[in-house]
Amino acid sequence: MFLDDLYIGMEIDIPAAVIEKEKMMDFARLYDPIPLHCDEEYAKTTKFGQLIAPGVMSFMAVWAKFLEKDIFGDELVAGKSTKIEWFKPVFAEDVLKGQGRVTAINRRNPYNGIAEVTIDAVNQRGETVLSSVTEAIVRYRCV
Repeated sequence: MFLDDLYIGMEIDIPAAVIEKEKMMDFARLYDPIPLHCDEEYAKTTKFGQLIAPGVMSFMAVWAKFLEKDIFGDELVAGKSTKIEWFKPVFAEDVLKGQGRVTAINRRNPYNGIAEVTIDAVNQRGETVLSSVTEAIVRYRCV
């Protein structure tokens, strides 16, 4: 979709992402190897009582499902930025479902602009676990 095909308020339903325990632990060992993510005995002693998923992994699970929707298609030039806020812990086997919406559109030049997409993700209990704002550089339909 070209930048000029998008509109503020446009909503994107994001399919569910399951946080599989083995993938969660593999991700943690590679990218966020703290005991809260990797050591089950340690995690039992925390206020969470069990392992929690690395925050970035939780976001990436939802982001991957968003990308499957391919709303930008071949018009996507590149990502520009992402800001993520976490509100609740995510546990193994949680199911995260997202809702995306276009929250800003800014033309940069005759060729492309910035599409800002805000994604809110909830777990299977309906609790908001994270919110993100991503800016993507998207081609403009040249006239």
